[in-house]
This record gives sequence, structure tokens and C-alpha cells, in this order.
Amino acid sequence: MRYLTVLLVSIALAAIAPTAQAHKPSDSYLTLTQPASGAVLDGQWDIALRDLEYAIGIDRNGDGAITWGELKATGDRVYAYAFSRLRIEGIARGNREPCFLQRRDMLFDEHVDGGYAVLRFTVACPFRPAQLAVHYGLLFDLDPNHRGLVDIRTSGATQAFILSAQARSTTLNLGSPKRWRQLWAFVEEGIWHIWKGYDHILFLLTLLLPAVVVYGNGSWRPRASLHDAEMDVLKVVTAFTIAHSITLSLAVNGFVNLPSRLVESGIALTVLLGALNNIVPIVRERRWAVAFAFGLIHGLGFASVLTDLGLRAWNLGVALLGFNIGVELGQLAIVLLFVPIAYWLRETRFYRLAFMRGGAAVIGGIAAYWLVVRVTGGGLQ
Repeated sequence: MRYLTVLLVSIALAAIAPTAQAHKPSDSYLTLTQPASGAVLDGQWDIALRDLEYAIGIDRNGDGAITWGELKATGDRVYAYAFSRLRIEGIARGNREPCFLQRRDMLFDEHVDGGYAVLRFTVACPFRPAQLAVHYGLLFDLDPNHRGLVDIRTSGATQAFILSAQARSTTLNLGSPKRWRQLWAFVEEGIWHIWKGYDHILFLLTLLLPAVVVYGNGSWRPRASLHDAEMDVLKVVTAFTIAHSITLSLAVNGFVNLPSRLVESGIALTVLLGALNNIVPIVRERRWAVAFAFGLIHGLGFASVLTDLGLRAWNLGVALLGFNIGVELGQLAIVLLFVPIAYWLRETRFYRLAFMRGGAAVIGGIAAYWLVVRVTGGGLQ
């Protein structure tokens, strides 16, 4: 019976592994700039090479490495694919007319998570718009978790919003941006980011699993009181929150800049070490210190969503505040869901075998796989 329970939990945890090979989600970065006068806007759209390969196949020789020559050779297909999934309308004085997208040149850029095609274009509207309606549909048919990060820049203000499969369109007032709406958009993105960040979730679980038990005489035993468990959870979660908030702020403001492969590999390593500590407890009493140290690395991973937007001043502050609030809300939801269940099960053999041992072993195996994949990952050559 005990082997069956371990097997069931192992299968449940392993089921998420195929969808969690990389922490950085599928994002594109769309920037529209309105000049001081005129009805023509400048556009730039950064789309990940891995997403373009998945959607239309730009690796012509199939060797797994996309060269600049291959990207240029498929430029017509890339623009056609992208423009077929973007529609922009100008709105002014009760008029609403579609704007025309005109291709310019294509470049290459290196973002924190790898190579991106940079599509530059113009947006010609029939009149100078007071509002823009942006309808976005890139990759949603292939990846429902994809996000489009839209940055609108005018002479008066800069706005940033996030479009998703659930919210594919937005209408932006170019003269008077709605900051509360922007704040809420990043709160939602922060919540979503923690919920689809499988490595963050698994690391959080490695911290929460031992909260309802104590280690002694070579085995895990149930904690005597709920208060003790709650205090342990409070310490580790608070330490993790403070740590990742520090590095998130530093990275977004440009004070810390580490290669994506190093950050993502470090996150996988923290998950692996956290799981191993549950199997062979080396750190038992001061797990909050481990949560703080490893949280510094996870904060750099959180920052990847915002750093590529190039936000400044007030706009950056709104995005950073909203995103951080969202991350904390998403994390709190996991804690409130998991801890009562864990406390209820803490005295059972099922918890000690299937969760503390079997669960930690599966989490460690998944993390080890992530670590290998991320250390050996590649990009455009």
C-alpha cells in the first residue's frame, strides 16, 4: 500500500514536468511610439526565436540552432505571420478606423532568455488618434499561456499593459493614461506568473512540506500544535518574500543584470537542494535563512517579465508595485491552500512517505532535469 501511495504522488508531480522545462514564459514585446505630430506611429515587436520556430519553422536546416541567415531568409514569413495576428485601430472624435501596418527592417536582439527577432514597422492611421485599440492574437492557438507585453509611448506619458488569451484586446487613451488600470494589469500578471512558474511552486512546496513536521531520531514526526506550524510557515515565507522583493527591485531598476541561463539554472538548483534537504535534513531549525538566500535568486527570475519592457520613472514604479503585489497574492493563495491540508495529513504514513520522501524525490528529479536542460540551453548563433 505504501508503495502505491508513493507512486500516485510521484505520477501527479511528474505530470507537470513536460510543461515546465523552462521557467521563462512565452512573451513578446510590442512597443508603439506616437510622435509629437502626425498620424504615423513607430512600431517595434520583439518575438522570441523559439516561438517563431514553434509557430512557422525558421530553422531551415533543422540543426536546432537558428542563425542570422536563417532568420533573414524567413523574414517575409515572419512578418506575414506576425501581422496576421495584430490589428490596430485609431479612434478620435467618434471615428474608429483600422490602421495600416507597413514593414520596415528586421533586426536581432538578445533578451534575458535568449534570441529575439526584432520586427520594426510603421502604423499609419487615417487620422491622428486620441485612442488606440490593440487586438493581439500571437501564438494563442499554439500556446494559451503566451503573453503580449504592450508598451505605448507618447510625448505626454508611457503606458504598459499585458494581453493574454483571456484578454486579447485593449483600448488605450494616448493623452490621459489610466494608472489604476495599468496597476491592476500587472497585479494580474504577478498572480499568473507565480501560478505558472512551476519551479517557484515546487521550491515553495519544499519549504512548506516540513512546516507541519519536525525531524528527530532519524525520522519526521508530526508537530504538536498548529501554532508551531504557522510560525514556521510565517518565518520561511516572510524570508522568501523579502529576499525576492529585494532582487526583483534591483534587477528591474538595472542594478543587477545576470545572464538568463545562469539565473534559471540557479533557480533549478535551489529546487533540487530544497528537495534534498527534505530527504536528508541538513538544515532543520533555520530554514528561513535558506529561504532568504534562495529567494534572492528567485527574485531575479521574477524580474525577467519586467526588465525587457524598458519601463522608466512612474510607469516602472506602477508596474513593479503591481507585479510584486500579484506575486505575493499568488504565493499566499498556495500557502493558504496547502498548509491546512498538510497539517491535517501530518500524522499519517501517507504524508511522511508519499510527501516527505516520495514527493521530495520526484521534485528533486524534476529539478535535476531542469538544471541539465537550462545549463545546456542554446540560442541564435
